Amino acid sequence: MLDQDKQNIIDYGNKLIEQGYTLGTGGNISQFIKEKNIMLITPSGIPFEDMNIADIIEMTLDGTVISNTNLIPSSEWQMHAIFYKKRKDINCLIHAHTTYSTAYATLRKTLPASHYMLAVAGTDVHCANYASYGTKELAVNAFEAMKDRKAVLLANHGILTGGSNIKQAFNVLEQVEYCTKIHFIASCMGKPIILPNNELENMIKRFVNYGQPQNHVIK
Repeated sequence: MLDQDKQNIIDYGNKLIEQGYTLGTGGNISQFIKEKNIMLITPSGIPFEDMNIADIIEMTLDGTVISNTNLIPSSEWQMHAIFYKKRKDINCLIHAHTTYSTAYATLRKTLPASHYMLAVAGTDVHCANYASYGTKELAVNAFEAMKDRKAVLLANHGILTGGSNIKQAFNVLEQVEYCTKIHFIASCMGKPIILPNNELENMIKRFVNYGQPQNHVIK
């Protein structure tokens, strides 16, 4: 079971690279394994394309590596662990250096909803106060800024997204990056009209049942 979870982490890491959402060894992915109360996380400084299942690290939320490896976990492991300790709705986190979201994070401003798809993350996306990478301070800042949302901008750094599974976390990352790009382009033309909170809250509710029912059978 864990081997498949680890392979999913590698596969989505490679998708980050392939789709231009991060470069080199930038970014990290983790998954919380509730029944074992541990998390799986990518190792530090190894490109996704060079990772194999044995490289994905198993560790406790307090930082103890329990898998049989000499590899060091991602420097951002504390930023991942704090969410698994305090958010019951998040089982996977993806951190990347996406172009538009990272550029917007240098402004240290909240990303407003100029496009309705931002609702996959919340009514807006806050920017966490700056702290050096790999620090407990950054972990706390990210957690406090994300609040009840599923994405947060990291000032002068990148983006962090979460979800109930890795597919959802990746979708949030994609949509926030797209919405940031749209907001940037629109801002070059004029002042974007921001959707009201009640419309975003409506979208959030509608997204819950979007698509086909789980028991839907194609005939």
